[in-house]
Amino acid sequence: MSRTILIVEDSPTEMQIVKNALQSRGYNVITAANGEEGIEKAHRERPQLVVLDIILPGKNGYQVCRDLKSSPDTKDVPVIMLTSKSQESDRFWGLKQGADAYLIKPWREDELLATVARHL
Repeated sequence: MSRTILIVEDSPTEMQIVKNALQSRGYNVITAANGEEGIEKAHRERPQLVVLDIILPGKNGYQVCRDLKSSPDTKDVPVIMLTSKSQESDRFWGLKQGADAYLIKPWREDELLATVARHL
């Protein structure tokens, strides 16, 4: 059975790069371009993992993570924040919202894939 991963990312270029990396390892990938769409797809599609940017139009990644982790339907879905926000306070706040991992852009493919595998 293919594992489904939801990518929530507003940059089409970044989304495609992450999608290609995950699909190259056999993951089924669904995407959302903003926070609200990400929450809706997480509830409807039931992915096994979410890769989440923080800087998004509408609800930001912190809010999306908090929503997902507080909902009975999605609270156990691992969330990997993948963001350009590189301050220690950003990482602290992301993990405080319930993120299971926090990766900083620019990211390395091997690091992303290892983190995904660890949380699935």
